[in-house]
Amino acid sequence: MATQYEVEHNIKPTPSTSRRRRQVDMSTFTAHLHNIMAADDQPPSTTTTTFPTHPHHHNPHAVPNPADTAALFRLIQDQMGTLASTAPTESNRAFLTSLVEALELDVAHPPRQIEGVTQEFLDGLDRVPRGKLKQDDTCPICAERYLDDQYCLVVELPCHESHRFDLECVGPWLRGKGTCPLCRKEVSKRREVVVESDQGEEEDDMDGLYA
Repeated sequence: MATQYEVEHNIKPTPSTSRRRRQVDMSTFTAHLHNIMAADDQPPSTTTTTFPTHPHHHNPHAVPNPADTAALFRLIQDQMGTLASTAPTESNRAFLTSLVEALELDVAHPPRQIEGVTQEFLDGLDRVPRGKLKQDDTCPICAERYLDDQYCLVVELPCHESHRFDLECVGPWLRGKGTCPLCRKEVSKRREVVVESDQGEEEDDMDGLYA
């Protein structure tokens, strides 16, 4: 199956294509998410309880199904758990285990709406060029070196410039949770750029005019 990088660049994978072994599979998650959203766009039954709608649904009367929502988070949890079982380092295993544990509440008590980012937001994340990646830079989730993949697609989250991931690995978490896996900040909020104000200098200049 083609990676997001290959899709974006219209590249057809070949048997000789260099790919990493430990990689999250987004296909099942994405298909299930689409099914949930398609079901939620149907007119609600008068016998069901109306939940607050997903913010990206077109139907203002959408009715999320808690069982489907729980299954969505279970898919993310299972993939992180599978990676944790073959983690190459203890730090990677501990990180993945923390993600699995953080998803337990969502599985046991599904939220009334999925707080994740939109696909458009995911597509718009800053891409990190290969030239800016060091040889030993690894994805915090799969723990594989980015440059070992001929067609790696690394994204930088808006919370911090060092919070970088394989898009395939972090995509399901972002679509489901909407937070950075590392710092748990909401990623839909862009980083604030601090601009030094010249207001003080302007006030001094104005004072000079009336001196």
